[in-house]
Amino acid sequence: MKLTKFTHACIRLEKEGHVLVLDPGTFSEAAVALDGAHAVLVTHEHGDHIDVAAVVNALRTNGTLELFAPAGVASKLRTEEPGSESRIHTVEPGTTFAAAGYSIRSFGGQHALIHPLVPAVANIGYLVNENVYHPGDSFIIPDGISVRTLLVPVHAPWNKVSEVVDFVIGVRAPRAFPIHDGLLNEMGLNLIEAHVTRMGAMYGTEYSHLATGESVEI
Repeated sequence: MKLTKFTHACIRLEKEGHVLVLDPGTFSEAAVALDGAHAVLVTHEHGDHIDVAAVVNALRTNGTLELFAPAGVASKLRTEEPGSESRIHTVEPGTTFAAAGYSIRSFGGQHALIHPLVPAVANIGYLVNENVYHPGDSFIIPDGISVRTLLVPVHAPWNKVSEVVDFVIGVRAPRAFPIHDGLLNEMGLNLIEAHVTRMGAMYGTEYSHLATGESVEI
Protein backbone atom coordinates (compact mmCIF):
# COMPACT_ATOMS: atom_id res chain seq x y z
CA MET A 1 0.00 0.00 0.00
CA LYS A 2 1.32 3.43 -0.95
CA LEU A 3 1.00 6.25 1.58
CA THR A 4 1.45 9.85 0.47
CA LYS A 5 1.61 12.72 2.94
CA PHE A 6 0.06 16.07 2.12
CA THR A 7 0.51 19.23 4.18
CA HIS A 8 -0.59 18.99 7.80
CA ALA A 9 -3.06 16.13 8.52
CA CYS A 10 -3.99 14.86 5.04
CA ILE A 11 -2.95 11.39 3.92
CA ARG A 12 -3.67 9.56 0.64
CA LEU A 13 -3.56 5.76 0.46
CA GLU A 14 -3.41 3.79 -2.80
CA LYS A 15 -3.67 0.04 -3.22
CA GLU A 16 -4.58 -2.03 -6.29
CA GLY A 17 -6.14 0.98 -7.99
CA HIS A 18 -8.22 2.02 -4.97
CA VAL A 19 -7.66 5.49 -3.50
CA LEU A 20 -8.59 6.46 0.05
CA VAL A 21 -8.04 9.99 1.42
CA LEU A 22 -8.02 10.97 5.09
CA ASP A 23 -8.60 14.52 6.37
CA PRO A 24 -8.29 16.71 3.26
CA GLY A 25 -8.27 20.01 5.15
CA THR A 26 -7.78 23.68 4.33
CA PHE A 27 -4.11 23.54 5.34
CA SER A 28 -3.58 20.73 2.81
CA GLU A 29 -3.65 20.43 -0.97
CA ALA A 30 -7.17 19.03 -0.65
CA ALA A 31 -8.18 19.19 -4.32
CA VAL A 32 -4.99 17.39 -5.36
CA ALA A 33 -5.37 14.73 -2.69
CA LEU A 34 -9.01 14.14 -3.68
CA ASP A 35 -8.30 13.79 -7.40
CA GLY A 36 -9.37 10.29 -8.45
CA ALA A 37 -10.27 9.26 -4.89
CA HIS A 38 -12.85 6.54 -4.27
CA ALA A 39 -13.49 7.27 -0.58
CA VAL A 40 -12.76 9.93 2.04
CA LEU A 41 -12.50 9.53 5.80
CA VAL A 42 -12.89 12.67 7.93
CA THR A 43 -11.92 12.58 11.60
CA HIS A 44 -13.70 15.77 12.71
CA GLU A 45 -15.18 19.10 11.72
CA HIS A 46 -12.25 21.52 12.11
CA GLY A 47 -11.18 23.24 8.92
CA ASP A 48 -7.61 21.96 9.02
CA HIS A 49 -9.10 18.46 8.67
CA ILE A 50 -11.85 19.11 6.14
CA ASP A 51 -11.92 21.67 3.35
CA VAL A 52 -15.69 21.71 2.92
CA ALA A 53 -15.62 23.50 -0.44
CA ALA A 54 -13.07 21.07 -1.90
CA VAL A 55 -14.92 18.02 -0.56
CA VAL A 56 -18.30 19.24 -1.82
CA ASN A 57 -16.77 19.87 -5.25
CA ALA A 58 -15.26 16.37 -5.25
CA LEU A 59 -18.63 14.82 -4.34
CA ARG A 60 -20.32 16.86 -7.07
CA THR A 61 -17.86 16.02 -9.83
CA ASN A 62 -17.06 12.43 -8.85
CA GLY A 63 -20.31 10.48 -8.82
CA THR A 64 -18.81 7.41 -7.15
CA LEU A 65 -16.93 9.13 -4.32
CA GLU A 66 -18.08 8.07 -0.85
CA LEU A 67 -17.45 9.98 2.36
CA PHE A 68 -17.39 8.75 5.97
CA ALA A 69 -17.41 11.17 8.92
CA PRO A 70 -18.83 11.88 12.39
CA ALA A 71 -22.50 12.86 12.50
CA GLY A 72 -22.02 16.64 12.53
CA VAL A 73 -19.72 16.62 9.52
CA ALA A 74 -21.93 14.19 7.59
CA SER A 75 -25.04 16.29 8.29
CA LYS A 76 -23.36 19.51 7.12
CA LEU A 77 -22.18 17.90 3.89
CA ARG A 78 -25.63 16.47 3.14
CA THR A 79 -26.97 20.02 3.42
CA GLU A 80 -24.18 21.46 1.28
CA GLU A 81 -24.48 18.77 -1.41
CA PRO A 82 -27.98 17.17 -1.21
CA GLY A 83 -27.41 15.28 -4.46
CA SER A 84 -24.78 13.16 -2.72
CA GLU A 85 -26.73 12.23 0.41
CA SER A 86 -26.64 8.50 -0.28
CA ARG A 87 -22.83 8.58 -0.51
CA ILE A 88 -22.27 10.45 2.77
CA HIS A 89 -22.09 8.07 5.72
CA THR A 90 -22.17 8.74 9.47
CA VAL A 91 -19.49 6.95 11.49
CA GLU A 92 -19.74 6.09 15.18
CA PRO A 93 -16.79 4.93 17.29
CA GLY A 94 -16.34 1.21 17.76
CA THR A 95 -17.58 0.19 14.33
CA THR A 96 -16.18 -1.71 11.34
CA PHE A 97 -17.00 -0.95 7.72
CA ALA A 98 -15.62 -1.12 4.18
CA ALA A 99 -14.63 1.89 2.09
CA ALA A 100 -13.29 1.68 -1.46
CA GLY A 101 -11.97 -1.83 -0.91
CA TYR A 102 -10.32 -0.99 2.42
CA SER A 103 -11.40 -2.38 5.78
CA ILE A 104 -11.89 0.36 8.37
CA ARG A 105 -12.22 0.30 12.14
CA SER A 106 -13.23 3.40 14.12
CA PHE A 107 -12.04 4.47 17.57
CA GLY A 108 -12.37 7.27 20.08
CA GLY A 109 -15.25 9.69 19.87
CA GLN A 110 -14.06 13.04 21.17
CA HIS A 111 -11.49 15.66 20.20
CA ALA A 112 -8.64 16.19 22.66
CA LEU A 113 -9.14 19.08 25.08
CA ILE A 114 -7.86 22.42 23.80
CA HIS A 115 -9.15 24.46 26.78
CA PRO A 116 -12.21 24.16 29.05
CA LEU A 117 -13.62 27.28 27.36
CA VAL A 118 -13.35 25.69 23.90
CA PRO A 119 -16.26 23.29 23.23
CA ALA A 120 -15.20 19.72 22.45
CA VAL A 121 -16.31 18.20 19.15
CA ALA A 122 -16.65 14.63 17.94
CA ASN A 123 -13.47 12.99 16.65
CA ILE A 124 -13.07 9.54 15.09
CA GLY A 125 -9.75 7.73 14.73
CA TYR A 126 -9.50 5.32 11.79
CA LEU A 127 -7.52 2.10 11.45
CA VAL A 128 -7.14 1.13 7.79
CA ASN A 129 -6.56 -2.48 6.73
CA GLU A 130 -5.38 -3.38 10.24
CA ASN A 131 -2.29 -1.33 9.38
CA VAL A 132 -2.47 2.49 9.28
CA TYR A 133 -3.93 4.39 12.23
CA HIS A 134 -4.93 8.06 11.86
CA PRO A 135 -6.11 9.36 15.26
CA GLY A 136 -7.33 12.75 14.07
CA ASP A 137 -7.02 15.25 16.92
CA SER A 138 -6.71 12.77 19.75
CA PHE A 139 -4.31 10.41 21.45
CA ILE A 140 -6.82 7.56 21.65
CA ILE A 141 -4.98 4.23 21.55
CA PRO A 142 -6.89 1.47 19.72
CA ASP A 143 -7.78 -1.28 22.16
CA GLY A 144 -6.94 -4.89 21.38
CA ILE A 145 -5.18 -3.96 18.13
CA SER A 146 -1.55 -4.14 17.02
CA VAL A 147 -1.12 -1.04 14.85
CA ARG A 148 1.60 -1.47 12.24
CA THR A 149 1.86 2.11 10.94
CA LEU A 150 1.10 5.04 13.24
CA LEU A 151 0.41 8.59 12.10
CA VAL A 152 1.55 10.89 14.89
CA PRO A 153 0.06 14.36 15.55
CA VAL A 154 3.39 15.95 16.39
CA HIS A 155 2.11 19.45 17.22
CA ALA A 156 -1.22 21.10 18.01
CA PRO A 157 -2.87 23.63 20.36
CA TRP A 158 -4.08 20.60 22.34
CA ASN A 159 -0.83 18.69 22.87
CA LYS A 160 2.69 18.89 24.27
CA VAL A 161 5.83 16.92 23.48
CA SER A 162 5.52 14.57 26.47
CA GLU A 163 2.02 13.57 25.32
CA VAL A 164 3.23 12.97 21.77
CA VAL A 165 6.00 10.70 23.04
CA ASP A 166 3.64 8.85 25.41
CA PHE A 167 1.21 8.27 22.54
CA VAL A 168 3.95 6.70 20.40
CA ILE A 169 5.13 4.59 23.33
CA GLY A 170 1.56 3.54 24.14
CA VAL A 171 0.70 2.39 20.63
CA ARG A 172 4.13 0.76 20.02
CA ALA A 173 3.71 0.48 16.27
CA PRO A 174 6.79 -0.74 14.38
CA ARG A 175 6.67 2.35 12.13
CA ALA A 176 5.49 5.91 12.65
CA PHE A 177 5.23 9.04 10.50
CA PRO A 178 4.26 12.65 11.27
CA ILE A 179 0.95 14.39 10.72
CA HIS A 180 -0.46 17.66 12.10
CA ASP A 181 2.79 19.54 11.58
CA GLY A 182 1.51 22.49 9.55
CA LEU A 183 1.98 25.05 12.32
CA LEU A 184 5.66 24.23 12.92
CA ASN A 185 8.72 25.80 11.36
CA GLU A 186 11.71 23.62 10.53
CA MET A 187 13.47 24.20 13.85
CA GLY A 188 10.43 23.30 15.91
CA LEU A 189 9.72 20.20 13.85
CA ASN A 190 13.32 19.01 14.13
CA LEU A 191 13.24 19.42 17.90
CA ILE A 192 10.00 17.45 18.38
CA GLU A 193 10.98 14.73 15.93
CA ALA A 194 14.31 14.23 17.67
CA HIS A 195 12.51 13.43 20.93
CA VAL A 196 9.97 11.15 19.24
CA THR A 197 12.69 9.33 17.26
CA ARG A 198 14.93 8.73 20.27
CA MET A 199 12.30 7.72 22.80
CA GLY A 200 10.14 5.85 20.33
CA ALA A 201 13.13 3.66 19.42
CA MET A 202 13.50 2.70 23.08
CA TYR A 203 10.09 1.02 22.84
CA GLY A 204 10.43 -0.51 19.38
CA THR A 205 9.01 2.24 17.13
CA GLU A 206 10.98 3.46 14.12
CA TYR A 207 9.87 7.04 13.57
CA SER A 208 10.66 8.57 10.18
CA HIS A 209 10.13 12.08 8.87
CA LEU A 210 7.82 12.33 5.87
CA ALA A 211 7.79 15.59 3.92
CA THR A 212 4.81 17.03 2.10
CA GLY A 213 4.40 15.19 -1.20
CA GLU A 214 6.60 12.30 -0.13
CA SER A 215 5.35 8.71 -0.47
CA VAL A 216 6.29 5.47 1.25
CA GLU A 217 5.25 1.83 0.82
CA ILE A 218 3.76 0.33 3.96
